[in-house]
Amino acid sequence: MTGSEPRIGAVILAAGLGSRFGQAAKMLAPYAGRPMVRRAAEAALASRAGPVVAVLGAHAEAVRAALAGLDLRLVENPDPAAGLSASLRLGLAALPSKTEAAVVLLGDMPRIGPAHIDALIAAYTDATPRPSAVVPMCDGRRGNPVLLDLARLGADLATLTGDHGAGPILKRRGDVLELPADPAVIFDVDTPEALGG
Repeated sequence: MTGSEPRIGAVILAAGLGSRFGQAAKMLAPYAGRPMVRRAAEAALASRAGPVVAVLGAHAEAVRAALAGLDLRLVENPDPAAGLSASLRLGLAALPSKTEAAVVLLGDMPRIGPAHIDALIAAYTDATPRPSAVVPMCDGRRGNPVLLDLARLGADLATLTGDHGAGPILKRRGDVLELPADPAVIFDVDTPEALGG
């Protein structure tokens, strides 16, 4: 990263209970030979974003073991049942204070690669004025990961509650940049059957 580029970190949300997945730890389910959460972490680490924070919660020790050896900052959500918003706030708070934006990844989207993350960063960096967020679009749907401008959205993000991320905040704003993307941005794994998809 050059000095003129904005400081953009990454947050991987991997604390969820995965209740629709059954008793097994969803984040540890193998996809193309590696645990889903490790695939997400490797994609973030291979991108232009940094540092990379992973938020653990349910099955924290097993997820921590699956991420062993990677250059991550790990934080733990003591109450994963409080929902995704609590994990998002914890992850953003763990980034350095001068971080200008963050790419937020979901640990259960194993088709996301570094190119998806870098496309969001490039769109944000090249835009004048900078948007409050960059959101990938596929088949008319907003997907993930998303890039959030922390200066513009910080106050709203700090008040999030429940089991959702920045989506409700972004729906109300007119300065969100939508970026065409491939179907990986709308593919997530909620059930064991989806692993075959």
